[in-house]
Amino acid sequence: MRTVETTELPLVVGVDGSEPSLRAVDWASDEAMVRGLPLRVVYASLWERYEGTALAADLGKPSEAVLPDDIVDNAARRAHTRHPELKITAEVLPEEPEYALARQGRNASALVVGSRGRSGLAELLLGSVSLSVAAYAECPVIVLRGSHNNRAPGTRGRVVVGVGEDGKESPAVRFAVEEARRRGVPLEAVRAWRCPAHETTDHPLLSGEPARLHQARAAEALASALRDVPPDVEVQRRTVEGHARRVLADASYRADLLVVGAKRRGGHLGLQLGRVAHAVLHHSACPVAVVPERDAQRPAP
Repeated sequence: MRTVETTELPLVVGVDGSEPSLRAVDWASDEAMVRGLPLRVVYASLWERYEGTALAADLGKPSEAVLPDDIVDNAARRAHTRHPELKITAEVLPEEPEYALARQGRNASALVVGSRGRSGLAELLLGSVSLSVAAYAECPVIVLRGSHNNRAPGTRGRVVVGVGEDGKESPAVRFAVEEARRRGVPLEAVRAWRCPAHETTDHPLLSGEPARLHQARAAEALASALRDVPPDVEVQRRTVEGHARRVLADASYRADLLVVGAKRRGGHLGLQLGRVAHAVLHHSACPVAVVPERDAQRPAP
């Protein structure tokens, strides 16, 4: 199924015919409706034929007879069945998926990918394509982790965002605010803090209790990062002692979407994402939106 392109930046979903990618199509079509955007379905691969069994069974073909056009057309029909009024385009790209999808992000409002594709070893682990796209894309990337019931609005009724220690308003915070507003749910802003062992302080109000100083600084960082949130978005502020990656992974169990920033510092893949984003992508119990820090971002491949 093909429709005419619009001037709006679409929501892009990557598919490969696997069950996780078809669940991603469901989620992305719901998200596109919430955002009022067209949906673009993309299949990228250097292989000419499909190697899985789930889609082949759906199409009534042997797996060796399933071609790329079958994959994108089936995904587009699935989205259309779910939302008949949704504007949908589909494209096959004869490229490695991580590079093709990252380039698609240059003209997308966001990218949606499943946690694993056909080559997955275990659902718990994150696939290399999803990790690469989250590390390099120039737009927000939503990786469908955990049990999300295939629905973008979700059932837990909140969006969670991690706030950095500098307390500055960030693209991640702005993205999270808009997602909470679209869904009509509260935004839970979390700032993790730690008190180094054996630390002492000469602060006159906190004698003998250095932990209180760190907690107060965390609260200040939250207040600063959230100072421009509009009044129509309900905000819940939480300061939690512990490693940020553990604190946010725990928070994901009560969230429909977890939003984190991604700082492109170069080096290996984990450092391009940042340790916190890298960790929650592997361990979150809900979908994760990775939002690039544009002033520190490195070029996409």
